[in-house]
Amino acid sequence: MKLSMHLFVAGAAVLAAVNAGAQPYPSRPVRIVAPYPPGGGVDAAARIIARALSESTRQQFVVDNKPGASGQIGTELAARATPDGYTLLLGSVGPNAILPASSNKVPYDAIADFAPVSVVAISEYALTVHPSLPVKTVKDLVALAKTKPGEIAFGSTGIAGGPHLAGELLNHLAGIRLLHIPYKGGAPVMTALLSGEVPVSFSTLPTVLPFKANGRLRIVAVTSAKRSPFAPDIPAIAESIRGYEVTQWYGLLAPANTDAAILATLNAEIAKAAATDAVKQQFASSGALATGTTPAAFKTIIENEIAKWKGVFRSGAIKLE
Repeated sequence: MKLSMHLFVAGAAVLAAVNAGAQPYPSRPVRIVAPYPPGGGVDAAARIIARALSESTRQQFVVDNKPGASGQIGTELAARATPDGYTLLLGSVGPNAILPASSNKVPYDAIADFAPVSVVAISEYALTVHPSLPVKTVKDLVALAKTKPGEIAFGSTGIAGGPHLAGELLNHLAGIRLLHIPYKGGAPVMTALLSGEVPVSFSTLPTVLPFKANGRLRIVAVTSAKRSPFAPDIPAIAESIRGYEVTQWYGLLAPANTDAAILATLNAEIAKAAATDAVKQQFASSGALATGTTPAAFKTIIENEIAKWKGVFRSGAIKLE
């Protein structure tokens, strides 16, 4: 009798273990690491996709802000996480393409250490100035900067981030020298710009549009190759400076070696979310176009961005110091 009972208990334990292992993903809360402070574009994108995934999977996706070192701290944390699908990264062009292109010293491999899931949104930056700066067009800024080399400062979210490169590419192509002042995120940059601490910034479009409306800031141009559908009255820098283009993408990545079935589940959920009006509108309010890609397409985007910026750095056109 005792043997039968022991066999029953053992069998029940094995069955419970099998059932637990067969639980569909996700079966517990998922962390999305946002490697920048709250208030910026990366944080906004992470929160939009976290809400959408929480609703569609009926499991909690929680944004965990881990800022520092131009996004490297949070990005490394995600790269070293257990590849079980319960720690993900909201990646962006700075830590996942520009920094790896500029140096071999980043504490992670942007390709080997991650399994791309999908791009979630794409946006551009807005070249914005404080009203105290006598500048209304790109040509105005270039002309003024040529009379004051190194005296006009622009703020960015950190060294080698998209906003920093946007300013440095303008310096290179226009033959000027704006002084770079790095901050620890989008919100600190806006505080500095609104106070006049820095007269120029490259910020996300929706961040600055309200201040354009009330006259506290002036938007000079956008950094995409063409005008933004969200503000078609604002010219592109490329209309004045040929070849200029800097865009921002946001995408979900998992640690390398994450199970393919988990990646497929996440990819399908993002595709569904990107097609909904709610997510489209939320990203639009952040100045971004909601989108979805295959993991392979996202990997190609990252590889192409790294190759593009490596070429720029090797040419000596831009030096990150």
